Amino acid sequence: MKIKLKITYQGTKTIAVPFESEWIEEKYTDPLLVDLQKTGRIKDITIMDEMGREWNRKEYEKLKQKMESEPKNPVVYFDGGFDRDTSESGIGIVIYYEKGNATYRYRINAKLDELETNNEAEYAALYQSLSSLEEIGMKQLPCIFRGDSQGVLKQLAGEWPCYEKTLNKWLDRIEAKITKLGIKPSYEIISRTENKEADKLATQALENKIIQSHSKMV
Repeated sequence: MKIKLKITYQGTKTIAVPFESEWIEEKYTDPLLVDLQKTGRIKDITIMDEMGREWNRKEYEKLKQKMESEPKNPVVYFDGGFDRDTSESGIGIVIYYEKGNATYRYRINAKLDELETNNEAEYAALYQSLSSLEEIGMKQLPCIFRGDSQGVLKQLAGEWPCYEKTLNKWLDRIEAKITKLGIKPSYEIISRTENKEADKLATQALENKIIQSHSKMV
């Protein structure tokens, strides 16, 4: 999660002037707030997150305590594969997220037989990733989705048109799920090598090796 600070500064001989920071990582927020308060010249501080929510410092301190027990900063890797010989698909999802001071990894795959193309398998994988985020308890927060299918990711981001009726149905389902969860998605195209975990899970699904694990990273 990234944070933006809105402050009103007033020196001993100056008028009150509003300032707004760039987006910064949440972990840097507390030291900055302490330093700003030490100046004795900050008349007002507002903390805003990427979802557009705003708090004063007292409200933010209470929020932080609550957030310690909730999952945050999810990064999703997804991949889908289609076997033309068997008309079967395999999907793989890996989700990294933080809770408290720890990082967790959630992995899941599945074998599907009702899909028709590799692109459709990619969409199915992303939709399943949203269901997994819901299962973990992710909602009302930004989320990064990473995959190696440029076409699918460009369509999801609205940068490329989608003319296939079947894929448009998947787009509608995905958008509805994103709205339900209140997630703010961003999409990143990565290489197949960078996506090797999700790719391996999709391949294992086609080999009837079904995997689901949820663990704390060491």
